[in-house]
Amino acid sequence: MPSSREEFWDRSSYVFIGDSRGSRAFPKLSYEGARKLGKTVFAVDPAGGAVEGDPVYADLDALPGPVEAAVLEVPKEETAEWVGRIADAGIENVWIHQQTDTPEALQLARDRGLRVEHGTCAVMYVRPGFSPHAIHRFIMKLTKKY
Repeated sequence: MPSSREEFWDRSSYVFIGDSRGSRAFPKLSYEGARKLGKTVFAVDPAGGAVEGDPVYADLDALPGPVEAAVLEVPKEETAEWVGRIADAGIENVWIHQQTDTPEALQLARDRGLRVEHGTCAVMYVRPGFSPHAIHRFIMKLTKKY
């Protein structure tokens, strides 16, 4: 039986949100992994430099259409604000990348009725094959946290 983290990737369209103006880079690995899996992907990066060759949107309201899920990897101090924006955009599923969740962001997500994955890296779910993330995936499976 698949975990809720595995089921998160059963959707067909995703927005990946990063803010490359700060200390965290845009989540390119998970973005590219989802695209290679045949998902429809959109990039939101207020700095505008997310993914070469693909359109980059400054905010969710600029997206060309609705999406089913969001992957959020912004500086921790921005997470709660983006969770609110995600809910306002009608997106019901969000993955908050490891070490960027906050109690306030998680409470806001619960209050707004979002389905949330957090506490781990999204990359190990969208990048099959061997990589440093495969080692992480192996450890998570051994500890039954996958």
